Amino acid sequence: MTEMIVDGRRLPFVEGQTVAAALVATGRLAWRTTRVGHRPRGVFCGIGVCFDCLVTVNGAPGRRACLVRARPGMTVTTGEGDDD
Repeated sequence: MTEMIVDGRRLPFVEGQTVAAALVATGRLAWRTTRVGHRPRGVFCGIGVCFDCLVTVNGAPGRRACLVRARPGMTVTTGEGDDD
């Protein structure tokens, strides 16, 4: 198993997993909240149609975690209020 860095912590993943799949596999179901209402968001559609799973990957904001393949050493930052 290899690792990426999520919010400053090492997160293991299996080769071929997306960032969202790796987060869910470790029990994390939500990784951001909406600006209005602070509702939790994580994977909803899982195919890149919605915007619920947004994260910042290697400094690039607004990436859909369900579409980005996990890579060794990549840095992922989750957040709050990135979208409504």
